[in-house]
Amino acid sequence: MKRVVFSSAIALVTVFAMSSCNKNKCHECHYDKAGAEIEMGEFCGDALKDLEALGTYTDSTGTYTVHCHGH
Repeated sequence: MKRVVFSSAIALVTVFAMSSCNKNKCHECHYDKAGAEIEMGEFCGDALKDLEALGTYTDSTGTYTVHCHGH
């Protein structure tokens, strides 16, 4: 019985810790170019944070505002 209670407590703590950590959240991102959405793919964690902080994408034809779903 003690083993079941202990295992349940460990499982509950693990689920809570994993669900409360948003550091590695992921979102699909794109930018608009010539009236079309150009998909950039999925960004997670620090890469998502950096892309959102920068807010733009630059290629050889110009600089475009980046949009990440969920933000």
